[in-house]
Amino acid sequence: MREIKKNLDGSGMQVGVVLSRFNSNIGDGLLEACKNELLKLGVASDAITIATVPGALETPLILQHMALSEKYDALIALGAIIRGETYHFEVVANESARGISEVQLNTGVPVANAVLTTEDDDQAIARMHIKGAEAAQVAVEMFNLVKAL
Repeated sequence: MREIKKNLDGSGMQVGVVLSRFNSNIGDGLLEACKNELLKLGVASDAITIATVPGALETPLILQHMALSEKYDALIALGAIIRGETYHFEVVANESARGISEVQLNTGVPVANAVLTTEDDDQAIARMHIKGAEAAQVAVEMFNLVKAL
């Protein structure tokens, strides 16, 4: 029986990050944690490309362009969708998640989704550092897993 072990070695990887500028204080926290973790996992600073977009709905398009460019081994989506008083929260949360998933399924490039969906700012603040770091780990692990297959 062959078992493929978890591999968090990011050395030699090229990683693309798409950051939503909406709720920028949360996005900045996600990005800081993500960059720090990528560096800790061995991804070189000059091997990380960060593109910013206005909001979560624009994220999938840029992820798709990055994936199709064949320049990146893995991609990371960062942002925060915080519930307001209208139905718009559900539309943005659902459609951005669908689009992010479609990018990786259609291109074969792993995409770590750390676009937070929370009820309020406090929930987002409590999660931003953990989820930013986890996104880096997911991107590296999934790239290595796909490569091992």
